[in-house]
Amino acid sequence: MSAPAAPAGPTLADLAPERRLRRLELTVTRRLDGLLHGQLRGLLPGPGSEIAGSREYRPGEDEVRRMDWAVTARTTVPHVREVDADRELTTWLLVDASPSMEYGTAALDKRELSVAAVAAVGFLTAGTGNRLGAQVLGSDGLRRFPARCGRTHLLSLLRALLHAPRMDDTAPDTPLAGPDLAAALAAVQRVAVRRGLVVVVSDFLDGLPDDHDATTGWEPALRRLAARHQVLAIEVTDPRELELPDVGLITLLDPETGRRREVWTGDPELRRRYASAAAAQRAQVARALRRSGADHLALRTDRDWTADIVRHVHAQRRLAASAAPRGGVA
Repeated sequence: MSAPAAPAGPTLADLAPERRLRRLELTVTRRLDGLLHGQLRGLLPGPGSEIAGSREYRPGEDEVRRMDWAVTARTTVPHVREVDADRELTTWLLVDASPSMEYGTAALDKRELSVAAVAAVGFLTAGTGNRLGAQVLGSDGLRRFPARCGRTHLLSLLRALLHAPRMDDTAPDTPLAGPDLAAALAAVQRVAVRRGLVVVVSDFLDGLPDDHDATTGWEPALRRLAARHQVLAIEVTDPRELELPDVGLITLLDPETGRRREVWTGDPELRRRYASAAAAQRAQVARALRRSGADHLALRTDRDWTADIVRHVHAQRRLAASAAPRGGVA
């Protein structure tokens, strides 16, 4: 009688998820709390809807639709309305949980890093009246979490991400459904009726054309979102996606299609071409995000993700401060 098969290694969901959630919350609150002063600020500075006064119009910087015609007529000098941040912030998350996000060669894999990013966004945007909703894109389709308030709702979302089905849980003969990031972005636009913050967490590998100058499959949908909302695109990568080490003969697996290919990594020319193609691909993603009008935050599994978020938020605050009005309120 043959010996029983050895149990598979523990997955993220098996490693005491409640304890991991508490560690995540402590990490965020200790290292990131205090970056955003006040409960009404999001991860990105942006306009609100509550009138706070008027100031002189600056050609080339201000939108004509914000003109304060009453003050302009009274002073004979063009003025625009000033607005305060909305008292309640609605944040929508689109989290890519497709098979390509299960890859990782560092302390975290890409799926785990995406959960950490969601935790950071959730805890930093939490506040009285602020709501958080999510769409999770997996190989089994799109799962929606309605926008709700409170820490309990955020923890239930993180728990669902920790327990989301992984590729290892799928039967070997089961074909994987191709995730459609463009369709998921369109679904977010349908539910995000009120202006707010939209955060997309993905590796953005879906729909990339071979022509690096061509439009990506998800770019038009992201551009439509950015026209109405503040959009933060969190790009998640792993170092082995950027450089191929010299480890001899390896078998590469495409997690989205299941295709396999043997590669001899001892060839220096092959490694050089791999690194060049990977760099061109990431530059292609960066250009598409920039054209779409989304703010871009790059996280890597081999770096301190909290430090990357700190740098990003500080940079956004400096941009907001430099764009602040320098004149008095009329």
